[in-house]
Amino acid sequence: MLRTYRDTLSLLGPALPVVSFLGRLPTAMCQLGSLLLVAETSGSLAVAGLTGGALAAGQTVAGPVIGRLADRHGQRGIVLAASLANAVAVTALVLAALAGAATGPLMALGALAGATVPQVGPLARTRSVALARRAGADDRLVGAVLSFEGTLDEVSFVLGPALVGLAAAFAHPAAALLLAALLLAVCGTAFALHPTARATAPAAPVVSTRKGAAERTRLPGSAYALRGTMVLQGAMFGASQAGITALTEELGAPAQAGLVYAAMGVMSAAVGLSMAAVPARIGLTTRWRAATAGLVLLSVPLLFVGSLAALYAVVVVVLGAAYAPHLITVFGLTERTVPAARLAESMAFLTSGIVGGQALALALSGRLAEGHGAPAAFAVAVGAAVACAALSWTVRVTPPARELRPAGAVRPG
Repeated sequence: MLRTYRDTLSLLGPALPVVSFLGRLPTAMCQLGSLLLVAETSGSLAVAGLTGGALAAGQTVAGPVIGRLADRHGQRGIVLAASLANAVAVTALVLAALAGAATGPLMALGALAGATVPQVGPLARTRSVALARRAGADDRLVGAVLSFEGTLDEVSFVLGPALVGLAAAFAHPAAALLLAALLLAVCGTAFALHPTARATAPAAPVVSTRKGAAERTRLPGSAYALRGTMVLQGAMFGASQAGITALTEELGAPAQAGLVYAAMGVMSAAVGLSMAAVPARIGLTTRWRAATAGLVLLSVPLLFVGSLAALYAVVVVVLGAAYAPHLITVFGLTERTVPAARLAESMAFLTSGIVGGQALALALSGRLAEGHGAPAAFAVAVGAAVACAALSWTVRVTPPARELRPAGAVRPG
């Protein structure tokens, strides 16, 4: 496993993982940061929730569009434009909140901030896979690349909210969002201009019929099922977050909620890295079914948790170990299933599915938890896990024959 990750880092180079990590960190900061900022400046949790919801909606809808544009026109110009636009939108949201703007303008700016997210995470995953395929890497190394990228996502979604919490505690939520805007402008630009962006440049056009071109870029039905399972995974995230928050409040320790969620992220990142050690003879479909079975079996104990010790044991150890294998496997199946010309779009769809599913489930399970306690919210997570398992056992994933582009002179920096 260590040798595999050495090969991964050698393939990507030292700079790309750093700038891609710092470039995706603002995405993890802006959701919570916008909620805390608007809640403090407006004095209304309802307005804060509407603003945060608009941000999530903007990202969910526009994310696949940005991915599709990157597939068609290359990542460099699209990511550069989106990064700078997102930095401006986040800064405008901060200024409007500090100026006491009304709910409508705050929601509009929140939606704009979500719609301009440069999708560094999905595009970094697409770029890394392209580098691996062009270098002639086998499926094991491609899997390690996806595990590595998944771990960067997990760490960003742990560190991002932590930075926001520290800024809110020692300064002001506005400071965290302004830091996010700075990271977007600097690291988003660095990711866009990195030499490896050429690895995902669109292929030279060839003379072909319109019908033939459509056939080569048509998505199989299983690709839509994989998107659906990612929405359900997001629903598990949202429902778990609502249940954790409700239970810690019931136990008189609301400050523990953030610690539990962060610890779960750390465990998930560690398990994600270990996925490179899974034997290659265990295929992705088998892994998907095993991962969803694990989601069901390991989420059921949530319904019976009644203490902080049990919460840490079940959520951190059990669910933390269950989430990453499912996420990484679905990304791997998508990479094998969709045409290369639509890979960035498909990766962005998966990420947007997580965001959308999380937002919807958080709204639903939050209301359930208010009326019926934490088990009601956790029941939503269990239901989503059961639906994931049903998809994995009923959908047949058939990888298409893939034509690789000739390798270009792309050197990682």
